[in-house]
Amino acid sequence: MTLARYASLLSSNLSDIEDIIPADGSLLLILRRAARVSPEVRAALSAPLDVAQMAVKGKRHEIVVDYGGAAGPDLPALAKRAGMSVAAYIDCHAATEYTVAFLGFQPGFPYLQGLPPTLQATRRASPRQQVAAGSVAIGGPYTGIYPAGGPGGWHVIGRTDAVLFDPERPAPALLIPGDRVRFVPA
Repeated sequence: MTLARYASLLSSNLSDIEDIIPADGSLLLILRRAARVSPEVRAALSAPLDVAQMAVKGKRHEIVVDYGGAAGPDLPALAKRAGMSVAAYIDCHAATEYTVAFLGFQPGFPYLQGLPPTLQATRRASPRQQVAAGSVAIGGPYTGIYPAGGPGGWHVIGRTDAVLFDPERPAPALLIPGDRVRFVPA
């Protein structure tokens, strides 16, 4: 519903809205300087969403992932917890088409919804001080990709060479809310 409302507001081209930022079940509307919430914005926020808007479809991306080993140190434990072989866990993760729900944590970090319940896992009890850029990880109901190296509390299952954020590109983030992602085992 958040992505559907996001798409609806974007397509409304409301002049008093400067930016719309989707999050986990909410939207942040940034109004133009000195603007007040107009009747048009109020109407757009309360308008019912039609079924077509609920099926938001952004650009489709295929992201190649090197699963397991040094690239995915948490994969064996997650597979065991799910009652699967490592190969079955990878197959299940790669068989799903994910939707970018929102970006956060780091610039360009995609929170990808659609993770099968059997693959979901709570965050690590103790975060790592360093997670490599490109790490594909599991955190609660989401899978995500770390755009840059740094600390992280999600379970790392693999790594990609895809560049998720580059401030020199016209659109710095590779993925945007509503885009779809399929992981392809290397």
